[in-house]
Amino acid sequence: MALVGPLGCWLQVNQALCQITGYSEQELEEKYFQHLVHPNDLGAALVQVHQLLEGTIPPFQMEQQYLHQKGHTIWVIWSVSLTRDLATKENRLIFQLQDISERKRAEAQLLHDAFHDGLTELPNRALFLDHVKLAMERGKRYPNRQFAVLFLDFDRFKIINDSLVPAMGDQLLIAIASRLQTCLRPGDTIARLGGDEFTMLLEEMRHYSESLEVAARIQQSLEEPFTLNGNEIFISVSIGIADSSMGYEQPEDMLRDADTAMYRAKARGAKCHEVFDKTMHSQVASRLQMESDMRRAIGREEFFLCYQPIVLLETGRLAGFEALVRWKHPELGLVSPAHFIPLAEETGLILQIGHWVLQEACRQMREWQEIYPASFPLQMSVNLSSKQFTQPNLIEQIRAILNDTKLEARYLKLELTESAVMDNVEAAMKQLAEIRALGIELSIDDFGTGYSSLSYLHRFPLNTLKIDRSFVMSMNEKENIEIVRTIIALAGSLGMGVIAEGVETFDQLTQLRNLHCGCGQGYYFSKPVEKDAAELFVKDCNLLKALFTPLLIDESQVLITRGTSTALKVAAYGKALDERWPAGRWKRCPVSALRQV
Repeated sequence: MALVGPLGCWLQVNQALCQITGYSEQELEEKYFQHLVHPNDLGAALVQVHQLLEGTIPPFQMEQQYLHQKGHTIWVIWSVSLTRDLATKENRLIFQLQDISERKRAEAQLLHDAFHDGLTELPNRALFLDHVKLAMERGKRYPNRQFAVLFLDFDRFKIINDSLVPAMGDQLLIAIASRLQTCLRPGDTIARLGGDEFTMLLEEMRHYSESLEVAARIQQSLEEPFTLNGNEIFISVSIGIADSSMGYEQPEDMLRDADTAMYRAKARGAKCHEVFDKTMHSQVASRLQMESDMRRAIGREEFFLCYQPIVLLETGRLAGFEALVRWKHPELGLVSPAHFIPLAEETGLILQIGHWVLQEACRQMREWQEIYPASFPLQMSVNLSSKQFTQPNLIEQIRAILNDTKLEARYLKLELTESAVMDNVEAAMKQLAEIRALGIELSIDDFGTGYSSLSYLHRFPLNTLKIDRSFVMSMNEKENIEIVRTIIALAGSLGMGVIAEGVETFDQLTQLRNLHCGCGQGYYFSKPVEKDAAELFVKDCNLLKALFTPLLIDESQVLITRGTSTALKVAAYGKALDERWPAGRWKRCPVSALRQV
């Protein structure tokens, strides 16, 4: 409390006011209240006091900043009323001050938290969009002011983060935020939207090419590893760019398009950046439609399996199949796996699809085993995506499927890519060991296209290496045949089997047999076929032996077949010959007819 003269001098103060302001009673009485009011609030305070003394306003109350004796700011609720001195009849002001500094600090913290990321202290989505909105408004007033939004998403971050203890994952994000800030120009804004998603607002650009320069600078800065607790961590980023030349009206639209461009960059591979253009809108709409259709396809049973035979190259006998998922869209017809599998991976739908594929492949294998027990042992190979492989309950899922289908584990082989097992080596070894403990065999798919797993290969409990089709299909080149020879020798020294993918000619088959390759699969033996056609191979496991000697064509261009085996194989491709000739009557048929099939 205080009694103040009309000009502002302190006449009387209590001890509580001294504690709030840090001044002694004597020090205050030597000053005017104007000396303690913060310069930012002084003008409004003087106006209010003047109006009160003039009688134009009643007693008032307002929040105000005061300057403490030590120099820092304190917030108070300032209540002022008017009275008169009984002896002199002069006006006096009664001040009442309540310290609300703690409340103001709490409010400021809440406001800060509402617009900043709690981990990195960077602006969050709300504040970033506000900055973009202001940039748009400035751009309308000054059309020459160009700006751009960058959307950053770190490649394989989830896999890297899952391999770290939680505290180290947070440390990595903080380190990333710090390094990104070094790539900005003065006046630019960086924000964290959540997870590993960061955004940047580049303002006052002379030309849109500056955004490309910043993107390149960011990617170059990330070439240096992050060191956390003595561990080196390498990481790269995909960047999408949206610039103001598109004439955006809403900041959310600009952020959305930068996000879209980022996905295009990620599709090109790691460490890429892409600028948004209008053609991406239709592609995004098409992608969203396909995602929606794919979600419905699971419930509508539009997915089905095809089976590609795997053949023992020494004897020509069927060794098993690789199960491959196909999608028959009700309007588009057959959708290429190259189109829907990457989208399924990206959206997480691969987990549902992959579970169904494993269940159906095991069920079909068990059905064939019951009908044709003499044809076994055969194995069913099923691909596991990296997302499936990292599921914490994968072992329980596999065990449940084997129990439901009553298929013995030894008839199942799971195929993984090198990247799936190399993203987190220690976790992968544990997961692989648990799968092998069930009695299931393991195979590395497309082996030879990478080199990352070579140093760990002997530590993985693998049964088979599958030679990538690119090497098999170009074995006429000396380097590639040497790679194939080396892989076969490497597998032999480690006690593993080998399957060559992409066998398409008799010459390739002959070369692989000469290199003592164990198994092969490819169009030379059969394309992936539906279950009815595949069952023909199960019924007669020696059906493909006829392909191990070359075809003969006489001068009149008539195919000399090898009897029933070849006839059945041709029938498995589409049964077209059955429509032309009665069964058993087409051991000699025109080459043109076979080409049509």
